[in-house]
Amino acid sequence: MPHEAPPSAPSAARRTAAAVTPDDVPALAAGAAIFGTGGGGAVHTVRLATRHALDEHGPVPLLTVADLGEDDLVISMSGVGAPFAGIEMLPADHQPLTLRDEIEELAGRPVTAVMATEIGGSNGVGPAAWAARLGIALLDADTMGRAFPEATMTSTNVAGVPRGPIVMSDVVGNVSVLRTVDSAWLERHVRANVVASGAIALGASFIAAGDVPGAVIEGSVSRAIAVGRRLLGSASPVEDLADELDGDVLVSGKVIDVERRNEGGFTRGSATIAGVGPDRDRLVRVEIQNENLVVLEDGQVLVSVPDLITIVDSETGEAISTELLRFGQRVSVLAWACDPLWRTPRGLELTGPRAFGYEIDYAPFGAVKETVR
Repeated sequence: MPHEAPPSAPSAARRTAAAVTPDDVPALAAGAAIFGTGGGGAVHTVRLATRHALDEHGPVPLLTVADLGEDDLVISMSGVGAPFAGIEMLPADHQPLTLRDEIEELAGRPVTAVMATEIGGSNGVGPAAWAARLGIALLDADTMGRAFPEATMTSTNVAGVPRGPIVMSDVVGNVSVLRTVDSAWLERHVRANVVASGAIALGASFIAAGDVPGAVIEGSVSRAIAVGRRLLGSASPVEDLADELDGDVLVSGKVIDVERRNEGGFTRGSATIAGVGPDRDRLVRVEIQNENLVVLEDGQVLVSVPDLITIVDSETGEAISTELLRFGQRVSVLAWACDPLWRTPRGLELTGPRAFGYEIDYAPFGAVKETVR
């Protein structure tokens, strides 16, 4: 059974003056939604839950990778499944506690820090709440630098870090420990588990401190907070976001069609956007698998994974997750370059357009940026 009270605070939580406070949560949520590229789960509910957790348990120490000691053990946690299911079925209080207990039993030592598996969407915000409830630190890093839909698509996989067991917990209380022969089999088993759990579950793995350097994307939590602050303090949010991200506004217009279905534990489909104003003669389609994957116009690829594509409200700049896209919304589509790790041969093998079944070659966003518009 999971412990109802957090353990005594480990030493890792006392090594840094940096912290995530309740006042940081709105910016963290806004920034994580942008990095979610449409996936990772909508942030509205988790923002409230995280603020409550930090109000109740206090600020969470924010560790850099350099702060980690040789005895530290990091638990990487995220929700897994179809994002729309997370709206209807909220996480249970016991899930992060259960995962922590199972990981400590498997590793044979205490967990000292939580890391987001992906900084995107609710999965980029929830770890701050989980760290607060567990009484441990939050690592300023993740394994994607955005959100991706599959278990294979992590920086630790690119880096070749040995993969331990994966633990999954659903809202009912079922716990599964997955020991698969490789990452491809892991994805199959994770997805089957998710489908059996009602299309959403919480998953975790662990990584020893010595394996962290070079295997994670550093600074992602503080980066999300910085982007969120720029957005929330802006009078011209869409333009300021593009500037902050060194990206571009691909098109601004109106959503005229959304096709969305739950298939195999994913949300799949597309959204079609008709340009307005200067873009009024344009028609753009965004392909979706939990996240926004490819932007097409007149049969041509404007941007594709692993570069980042986010649909935002044209007035507020607030990111719109794929499960919340609706006919008639006035939106802008932003794109910017991914972390260099994803442009390596191994990174593209795992997350390039062909990894999602698109028979197209990847063209780095920076190389085509000047041709957009």
